[in-house]
Amino acid sequence: METPGDPPNAVPDRSRWGRLHVLDWIAIGLAVLGVMFVLTGLLPRADAEGTMRRIIPILIFLGTVVVLAELTAVAGVFDALATRVAVTARGSFRALFWLCVGFASVTTVALNLDTTAVLLTPVMIALARALNVPPTPLAMTTVWLANTASLLLPVSNLTNILASDRVDLDPVPWAARMWWPQLVAVAVTALLLWWWYWRPARAGADPFDPPRPYVPPDRLLYRTALAACLLFVAGILAGVEIGIASGVAAAILVVGFAVRARHRLRLALVPWRLLVFVTGLFLVVQTIGRHGLDTVMGTLIGTDPGAEGALRAGAVGALFSNAVNNLPAYLAGEAVIAADRHTQLLALLIGTNVGPLATPWASLATLIWYERCRAAGVAVPLGRFVATSAALAVLATAATVTGLLVGPGA
Repeated sequence: METPGDPPNAVPDRSRWGRLHVLDWIAIGLAVLGVMFVLTGLLPRADAEGTMRRIIPILIFLGTVVVLAELTAVAGVFDALATRVAVTARGSFRALFWLCVGFASVTTVALNLDTTAVLLTPVMIALARALNVPPTPLAMTTVWLANTASLLLPVSNLTNILASDRVDLDPVPWAARMWWPQLVAVAVTALLLWWWYWRPARAGADPFDPPRPYVPPDRLLYRTALAACLLFVAGILAGVEIGIASGVAAAILVVGFAVRARHRLRLALVPWRLLVFVTGLFLVVQTIGRHGLDTVMGTLIGTDPGAEGALRAGAVGALFSNAVNNLPAYLAGEAVIAADRHTQLLALLIGTNVGPLATPWASLATLIWYERCRAAGVAVPLGRFVATSAALAVLATAATVTGLLVGPGA
């Protein structure tokens, strides 16, 4: 991808490697490390092949859903929705809060937490600037709900996709089991968002002047993108394999852009860093698990089949997510939980979905959000971010696991 001001005769290799972001280097490093583990025998080839067979559907889904989301943003769907949110609020800061909570929650549920981090973060920041209101409350709404609103459907989080194989639940039964814990998680998140971020900013921002309605540059592409997203969500709810649902929806939108705006189609739409990161991460975590991590996780999670075991699983999942990352935390925890203990596995899932907030690297979505905020010039004080996010992680994880244990469907 070219950057403004690049000299026309620059050395290609140097400029390419010089432009690699720190996240690119992390992804490459993980992949190289994973390959080295396989080549040296630390991870047997048979285990590595089994891991790759397991994650190929996830990689297909990730690659196609990001293309779908990126082109949907270009078509103006997210901008139109964000503007509609502001217009609907009618100048009320409190109404804007609830609408932003709903917008971020629905986006996370339907298009997964990474899509929320990638696309909704700049939209929310742009919305704040258009309304001349502080950007931090809207930015924090995005990152917190990108994580805590990712329980309701298998598609909402990578960890859900992994867990759905173990608990053997299709999307509709999954939602029937998780709707109450999801509601609890969003309610706790909304309460703390208002108290710590929106309420202090309200005095200087209420009321505000709503923007004019957004007009998409190409109405046909806009409708095509909206239809593709609705088709994708319908496919997920109908039980279509996630890679197929996202692939078909993305293909429809790619065809639309090929006809109407071919210049918008480029290789940079393919999220190679995310795909390499996930592949390397799975191989590295599996290797570490074989050499001691599984034992540590098993000791901490324990074998209690009841409420104590579920609460311990949720707490350990949240703790390890913030120490390393939620994907390896889930994989390590899953490896030591018996296959028939679905409630304990779902509690671990809550810890690794709701808990990854206290550190910027706790989930890929949090890391992407942090970088997007920096790129947009929004400085979220790290101390305040860590303190408030850690409190949310503890309170929301405990409340949501409790909801899993005592709520409808328990």
